[in-house]
Amino acid sequence: MGRFVVVVIDSCGAGELPDAPSYGDAGANTLRNCARSVGGLALPNLQKWGLGNITEIPGCPPAAAPLAGHGRMSEQSQGKDTTTGHWEMMGLVLKKGFTTFPQGFPPEFMQEWLKTSGAPGFLGNKTASGTAILDELGEEHLRTGLPIVYTSADSVFQIAAHEEKVPLTTLYQWCKAARAVGKPYGLARVIARPFVGEGPGQFKRTYNRHDFSQPPPHMVLDTLAEKGVRTVGVGKIPDIYDGHGIAEKVHTEGNADGLRKTQEILATLSSGFLFVNLVDTDMLFGHRRDPAGYAGALREIDAALPGIAGALRQGDVLVLTADHGNDPTFPGTDHTREYVPLLAYAPGRALGADLGVRQSFCDLGATVADYFGAATPRGTSFLQAVL
Repeated sequence: MGRFVVVVIDSCGAGELPDAPSYGDAGANTLRNCARSVGGLALPNLQKWGLGNITEIPGCPPAAAPLAGHGRMSEQSQGKDTTTGHWEMMGLVLKKGFTTFPQGFPPEFMQEWLKTSGAPGFLGNKTASGTAILDELGEEHLRTGLPIVYTSADSVFQIAAHEEKVPLTTLYQWCKAARAVGKPYGLARVIARPFVGEGPGQFKRTYNRHDFSQPPPHMVLDTLAEKGVRTVGVGKIPDIYDGHGIAEKVHTEGNADGLRKTQEILATLSSGFLFVNLVDTDMLFGHRRDPAGYAGALREIDAALPGIAGALRQGDVLVLTADHGNDPTFPGTDHTREYVPLLAYAPGRALGADLGVRQSFCDLGATVADYFGAATPRGTSFLQAVL
């Protein structure tokens, strides 16, 4: 048994899906539009692997002989959020999307949350940008100690609190209570959003963020665990799956830390599944509509690629993909409904196969299951094309 590595470049979309207009996302293409915005994006290592063969990326042209299997995956689930995308990767297709709360959370929801959590009250309870609402309500929060509650276009209940005003343990308890209250409402996730800083313009969210997801149904990660496969979840992966099937959880402080830890884990992991999420592209640059920052994050990943690939052994597989789009040139601050890139690298292979357009993110989970000889609940494996 070797190592199968999946690195999710959070929100790195590769062009609008056919149903994107129904989500208000016609014309979205995170990779292409980001590259255009910065006058071209050179990603020499990803270019050699075939990233430019997947979608048009100014500055990153198609490779004549890509080193990695290359294609893109379609999302079958309803929605364009983190939980939906990641769950589909592991074989779960949501025919009905999670409930969203564009008008804020109903009074009965909030009353039950206050009763259950013991929170002293709340500020906000509306759809808002995560940074804008800190500037709007951060000072009042510091004055009163009331947590800031807000949501987005995703199915998410977010609680922001200053780390010097509210202990992290208290914030996390409030979040656990919200997850329990939100389950019958169809809420996907509760996110703790701790922040620091002295005032508007200086407030900054920290990497003590924690996601509290609803437990997923039986999926590929559970199947792997039953098979005896060790899964290491890096970044917010353990949170997204509520710890299901995850043997080891590795916290990260941003992309640079996540890339470094990925290489370190490969130096000691004898066999198993290494599942990584790199969140900065989404959290710091996609939602904040910062194409220059987004481009810089992609260059950082590109520069780290040789070190990670060099830690692989014959028979290992490394897949790079994404969970949804978040075009930093697009109006608003929400995710975008897009294909996601698919690059699958196997050491020693001189030429990567054209993996085409996969019908579902489930194909990734089917490939992981196939690699470890586990049952494939849904999807079509591309393992033989890669190996």
